[in-house]
Amino acid sequence: MHTIDLIVFLVFTGGIVLLGASFYKMRSSADDFTSAGRCLPGWVVGMSIFSTYVSSISYLGYPGSAYSSNWNAFVFSLSIPIASYIAARWFVPFYRRQASVSAYAFLERRFGLWARWYAAFCYLITQAVRTGTIVFLLAMPMNLLLGWDMQLVIVITSVAIIFYSMLGGVRGVIWTEALQGVIMIVGALICLGILLFTMPEGPSQTFSIAMQADKFSLGSFGLGLGESTFWVCMVYGIFTNLQNYGIDQNYVQRYHTARSDKAARFSALFGGYLFIPVSAVFFLIGTALFSYYQVFPERLADSALKGDYVFPYFIVNQLPSGFSGLLVASIFAAGMSTVATSITSASTIVLTDFYRRLRGSDISDDEQLLVLKGAGVVIGMIGIFIALALVNVGSILDAWWKLSSIFSGGMLGLFLLGFISKKVHNAYAAIGVVCGVLTIAWISLSGQTVIHEFLSIVFGTVVIFLVGFLLARLLGSR
Repeated sequence: MHTIDLIVFLVFTGGIVLLGASFYKMRSSADDFTSAGRCLPGWVVGMSIFSTYVSSISYLGYPGSAYSSNWNAFVFSLSIPIASYIAARWFVPFYRRQASVSAYAFLERRFGLWARWYAAFCYLITQAVRTGTIVFLLAMPMNLLLGWDMQLVIVITSVAIIFYSMLGGVRGVIWTEALQGVIMIVGALICLGILLFTMPEGPSQTFSIAMQADKFSLGSFGLGLGESTFWVCMVYGIFTNLQNYGIDQNYVQRYHTARSDKAARFSALFGGYLFIPVSAVFFLIGTALFSYYQVFPERLADSALKGDYVFPYFIVNQLPSGFSGLLVASIFAAGMSTVATSITSASTIVLTDFYRRLRGSDISDDEQLLVLKGAGVVIGMIGIFIALALVNVGSILDAWWKLSSIFSGGMLGLFLLGFISKKVHNAYAAIGVVCGVLTIAWISLSGQTVIHEFLSIVFGTVVIFLVGFLLARLLGSR
C-alpha cells in the first residue's frame, strides 16, 4: 500500500470526525440535538437524505450485484420517484405539523401506546441490523488495503462514528453527510472513468462485452412471485421507499430540521431523485468490472472472489497511487454517514418514545442528553456484534433486503391504516398487525418458494391495512 493512499484516507476520515465533533458547542439542548434548531437549508437536508440512501450497502453491494448478475436491483432505484413525490405532497407537511420529532408519536394518538412501541421497537431492531451490515462493509476495503484485521477495523470505525455523532448531534451529522455525499459522487465517477478508459478498445468495449453477457438486464418481466423479477423489485422498492419516507425516523427527523415546509419538501425530492443517477453509476461500475476482468483475467488473483469483494479488490490492486485512498475514503464516507444517521435517529427514538414516555415530561436537558449519548453507544455496540456475524454472508445486498423486510414488521401498513382511515379502532389495528406479522414470518421463515422474501414487506403491509380496514367496515364501532 502506498503512503500517499494512507495519507489521503486518514486526512479525509479524520477531517470528517473533526467536522462532526465541531458542532458540539452549537448543541445547547436535547431538542437542538434531535432537530438542529429547525433552521437547515433544504439542499443540505436533501444531501443528507441522499447520503443516507448511499450507504456502503450501495457503494459495494450494487457493484457486487451488477458484477455477479445484472441490473435487476437497479429497479429498486426506479421506484424512488413515486415514493418521494408522495412524501413531498403528503408526508412532509403531515410530520411538520406534529409537535414531536418522533415518527411514531402519531401512532400512539391514533391507536394507543402499543402501536407506538411496536413501531419504535421494530425500527430499533432494523437500525441495529443496518448499522452492523454497513460497518462490516466498511471493514472490507481496509482489510484489503492495509491488511488490518477485520474485527479491529470494525471496532475502531464504530468508535469513531459514535464519537462524532454523539458530540455533534443531528446538526453535525447532516452537515458532514452533505460533504460526504459530494465526496461519494466524485469518487464513484473517478473510478468509473478509470475503468472505462483503461479498456484496450476504449469505453465501447465495456458495453459490448457486457451486452453479450446480458449484464444490463433488469430481470425477467414474468409475473411469478417466487423470484426476483422486474415487477417484484419494483413493488418491493415502492413499498420500502414509502416506508422510508413515511415512517422511517431517519427521514422524518430530517423533515423537522429544515427551515421551512418548502425546504423540507424540496429536500425529500432532491435526496430521492439524486439517488437514481448515482445508483446507476454504481451499477455501471459493477458491469465495467465484469468487462475489465474478462479482458484482463490475470489481474484477478481469485476468480471465485465474491461479488461484494471485487470492487475493493480493484481499488487496492488496479487504481493508481492516491486514487485508492480517495476511493476507500469515498466508501467510508458512504458508510459513516449512514451509520451516524442510524445512531442519532435510534437514540432519538429511545429518548422520545421510551424514556420520556415512561419518565414523564419533567426531565432536565442534561439528563436527556445523557440518555441520547448512552443509547447511541448501545446501538453502536450492537452493530459491532452484528458486523462480526456477517463475515460469511454471500451477498450483503440480498442479506440486507431480506433482513430489513423481516424486521420492519409491516410498520408501513399500520401507519397507512391510521393516516388514511379515521374509522379504524385500535383493536382492529392490533388484529391487523398480528395477521401481518404472521404473514411476514410465513414468507420469510417457512422456506416456501411461492413468494419471494423481498415481498414480505409488501404482503405484511397489505394484510395489516386490509384486515384493519375491513374489520372497521364490517363491525363499525362495535
